[in-house]
Amino acid sequence: MKIISWNTNGLRATVKQGNFTPLFAFNNPDIVCFQETKCEIDQLDEKTRNLKGYHSYFSHSKGRKGYSGVAMYTKEKPLKVEYGIGIPKFDDEGRLLVLYYPNPSDGQGKKLVVITGYFPNAGTGPERLKYKLEFYDAFLLFINKLKKKSYDVIFCGDVNTAHEAIDLARPKANEENTGFLPIERAWMDELVNNGWVDIFRNLNPDKKDVYTYWDQKTRSRDRNVGWRIDYFFTNQSFMKNVKSFKTLTEYMGSDHCPIMLDIIL
Repeated sequence: MKIISWNTNGLRATVKQGNFTPLFAFNNPDIVCFQETKCEIDQLDEKTRNLKGYHSYFSHSKGRKGYSGVAMYTKEKPLKVEYGIGIPKFDDEGRLLVLYYPNPSDGQGKKLVVITGYFPNAGTGPERLKYKLEFYDAFLLFINKLKKKSYDVIFCGDVNTAHEAIDLARPKANEENTGFLPIERAWMDELVNNGWVDIFRNLNPDKKDVYTYWDQKTRSRDRNVGWRIDYFFTNQSFMKNVKSFKTLTEYMGSDHCPIMLDIIL
């Protein structure tokens, strides 16, 4: 099963620029998770809303048009879909979709949960940093509860924090900038300490210069001066099902590139 995650920085722009359909055509993914879609479902054309061969699900910001938003396209119809984690102040920004599937590889009736998330950016000041950290804590509590119920969980998306110095091109220059603040990175440590595995880093413990986001204003992608802030995480026991991971660096159309996980079910 192939799962792709991509912060599109605007799904309508992705479609208009011709970067939507090729993502599916070239990779034949089973699930595609989009973040920062910046649109409501009725702003998309029929072909995009109901892509042939896929079931599609969308969540958008309730209070601000053209902001945030996530979407998921899946070949297999999920058993259940949740639009957030049950906390309105987080769910109203349209940042999470939670899809439940059977897990045939388990053999014990366990289910697989796939989550796409567009985690908050704290760049606008202390209040947003507070909101981001509260979101982080609520999300960790949510996935820990799923794990405690014996679900296997994969979550992906733009976490908006680079975990370690190896995960961005200029760590020293960004020590006091949001996205690499000690308090943000401490939550990433807590995530790992709770048994959640950063799949890319687990498979590539020492690999440098692999990024998923580049600042467009400075054309930093041309020089690969980037950040790795887009992730796939899973619970430790599910790592045996991981087949491969790819960072689709050459795929254009956003200030982020897609990442792709291949798992065995």
